[in-house]
Amino acid sequence: MLQAMLAGVASIKAQQTRMNVIGNNLANVNTTAYKGSRVTFQDMLAQTVRGASRPSAALGGTNAIQYGLGVLVAGTDINQEQGSLNATNRPTDFAIQGNGFFMVSNGDRLAYTRDGSFDLDAAGDLVHRATGERLMGWTADPATGQINTNAPIGPASRITIPIGARTAVQETTNVTWAGNLDSREFNLPGLATVNSVVRVYDSLGGSHEVSITLTESATPNEWNWTVAGSAGTTATGSGTLVYDPSNGQMLSGSPGSITVTPAAATGVPAFPIDLDFSAISQLATEMQVQASSQNGFEPGSLSSFSVNPDGIVVGLYTNGLTRPLGQIALAIFPNANGLERQGSNLWRNTDNSGIPVVGTPRTGGRGQINSGFLEQSNIDIGNEFTELIITQRGFQANTRVVTTVDEMLQELINMKR
Repeated sequence: MLQAMLAGVASIKAQQTRMNVIGNNLANVNTTAYKGSRVTFQDMLAQTVRGASRPSAALGGTNAIQYGLGVLVAGTDINQEQGSLNATNRPTDFAIQGNGFFMVSNGDRLAYTRDGSFDLDAAGDLVHRATGERLMGWTADPATGQINTNAPIGPASRITIPIGARTAVQETTNVTWAGNLDSREFNLPGLATVNSVVRVYDSLGGSHEVSITLTESATPNEWNWTVAGSAGTTATGSGTLVYDPSNGQMLSGSPGSITVTPAAATGVPAFPIDLDFSAISQLATEMQVQASSQNGFEPGSLSSFSVNPDGIVVGLYTNGLTRPLGQIALAIFPNANGLERQGSNLWRNTDNSGIPVVGTPRTGGRGQINSGFLEQSNIDIGNEFTELIITQRGFQANTRVVTTVDEMLQELINMKR
């Protein structure tokens, strides 16, 4: 009878542990990116009264006689399934759709989280809103916007977005021209010309005006072009555009190349620019040629940013330039269920989780990042209440075992009277 009481007591303890886990799950039903847990039980060591025997010629075999000694908590399992996504419309809120963890650091170590509630601090760093830990990733080259995702991630690999502080320029490297050259001019006396001016930018963001002049050639369906600078800027380059008389489309002459030399006082070296004339036609209509686009920008400060599904942080400058500022890193694990909770929605890797495999979103089985969303808890309230009832009944049943054994022992003691 004492074995029955001890088994009941062991089960009561196990049910209490299960109740603690269920209570914690329900307490975190609205915790961002919380992952639920469950308790699994295993039977305790059984006492063998008689071992099993094998069959003989005269008798069949007999099974072992064993008495169980109760129940133990086998472990707690973590449910790493995806939680639903909730729109917040905050650009610094990120939700991972798929596998992976954000990497954050307090300066000494790396931790992992699915909680994407980040914000900008006074230094322009993306930090976890609750703990202040910095988000890890790769920083783009300020001049080119190139991101080296092969660089190792460490506690110093933070992503900085200095709103209003960083300026950016872009040197003009190509200009596209569009319009029409009147094919009827070849039937008129004299050589027709058309002129157009475009503003280009050097490596320091200084602006320079460059004009292009197209002149009718003595050879039908050919136009000669030259360039010139203004206000101390010189531009050199020339060429010939040849057109098909049957359809007015260019046969040769696109693209061309020129060299722009700023005034010596600016200290800016000469820089080449490619000219694309392919959008200029030769039709029997009025003549008009103008620059349709150029890729240079004057100096501008960082005004806002966005994060795309690949985790690339794209900065938008006041001059209209967009340039990558960095890329968020994601980590996946061979056994994500082996991670250990650290509180504050943080996890750390253990011997059984395996080492983190770090990479960019949407590669190597990692999920994508949704900006303006937060992942919700994956707790199923209906399932938790069902488990709550089952646990309560299990607890009640085992308390009945203890009270019943106690009454039986009382009756046994009363036999002496």
